[in-house]
Amino acid sequence: MPNEVLLILIVAVPVLFSSLLPIIGRFSVKARNISALALAFITFILGLLLAPSVFAGDIVSFYYDLPLGLNFILRADAFALFCALVSSLISAIIVFYSFEYIDSYKNQNEYYFIVLLFLGSMMGIIFSANLIFLFMFWEMTAIASWRLIGFFRKEDHVRRANKAFMVTAGGALLMLAGFIMLAEQAGSFDFAAIHYAIAPGTVKNMTVLLILCGIFAKSATFPFHTWLADAGIAPSPVTALLHAAVLVKIGVYVYARLFNGVIIPSETIKTAVFIIIALSALISGGAALVEKDIKRIIAFSTVSQLAFIFLGFAAGTRLAFAGSMLFILMHSAAKAGLFLSAGIIEHETHTKDITKMGGLAKIMPITCIAFLLCMMSIIGVPPTGGFFSKFLVITGAADAGYAGSAIAFVAAATLTILYMLRVFYKVFFAQPAGNFEAHKSSVWSPMNLSVTLLAAISLICGLVFSKLTFIAELAANQMFGMVK
Repeated sequence: MPNEVLLILIVAVPVLFSSLLPIIGRFSVKARNISALALAFITFILGLLLAPSVFAGDIVSFYYDLPLGLNFILRADAFALFCALVSSLISAIIVFYSFEYIDSYKNQNEYYFIVLLFLGSMMGIIFSANLIFLFMFWEMTAIASWRLIGFFRKEDHVRRANKAFMVTAGGALLMLAGFIMLAEQAGSFDFAAIHYAIAPGTVKNMTVLLILCGIFAKSATFPFHTWLADAGIAPSPVTALLHAAVLVKIGVYVYARLFNGVIIPSETIKTAVFIIIALSALISGGAALVEKDIKRIIAFSTVSQLAFIFLGFAAGTRLAFAGSMLFILMHSAAKAGLFLSAGIIEHETHTKDITKMGGLAKIMPITCIAFLLCMMSIIGVPPTGGFFSKFLVITGAADAGYAGSAIAFVAAATLTILYMLRVFYKVFFAQPAGNFEAHKSSVWSPMNLSVTLLAAISLICGLVFSKLTFIAELAANQMFGMVK
């Protein structure tokens, strides 16, 4: 099968065929579930089929000429395909986990439809090489996240879903204004044309600021961060999807794509970005340290860890870029594992308050071990993948001359250690605050298998980290080769 066809199918399969899931669900719940998992897994397999060419250094493109400069362009380089593989794999695991978690809830047909549409929209954003189509897929994720956050349809849940939609969609409108200003300056919406038309450092500051508003709103970066913790009222697989696999990763991906591979902002803008992400890492880390709700703690952790990814991409060096790119994988696996483990804990204890838990290590040993391994990766404990990628990010920023930012993020990393250890102790080893029964689920249940697999990925990625660096080096060389 030609590479161009594979590229089109990676986007088209989840977007188009997701609409069949509600129809299948009317006849067979089991067939719907299997179909949903198959669509997510097929998306991942299509990426794997494309990998030999792309990771050998080729760039696969599909171009369809449309009027008014709205050309439909898909472009797969090493960075894009790596992110697509990560998102589709983690999404497939989350879909599998959902088989058990939401089997007693209403709106399941809509749930699986939206989840797969969400994944397809992410693939569209990753591979789009035209600002208008990137924006269209971007807004598709906003609508999908709105429905998923308000999954239970309770008044408070709908209110928080509306808040998430208003923040992210409002930021997106500002971003669209920035895209239009960028296209006016470059004479095109196409990435390549914009890159060659605008010299590094000459893009208008207002244009960049408008685009950054959309990026920071979607990625829940300070001062737009509060909606992400509120989204914890959604089912645990949804929060895992939002935090780990799809939604908030969109912001860091688009930042890296636009501000490393297409345009170079001014030094004033770069300085502002470093200040914002440092504040985001420290403020959210502090919030996680005093929060009692386990899902809100993990949510604030997401805000903090995303700032580390931003740091590497903002530093503008190959080393820092490679570290952030690999940290996307490490954070996705580990954070999905933490949220899905939190879902198991909530499922059994019927509370999200860590002060009302305690002693769960004895009755949930699988969850305890999975949580521990994922937590170690988030903290950055060797030999987990989180250690190596976080080390590259901070080292790369320091080598690029941003020593102040590096120090701030060392402080943020210290906060990560403190709030993660606090959660782990309160949940699994503190004096039990209730009479909890032994975990009844089978070792082979979808929920237990999912968290075990994610914990294994977090550990294995550290053990084979050197094998992954060649992809990151290739992506960095392609990205910076285009700019410099």
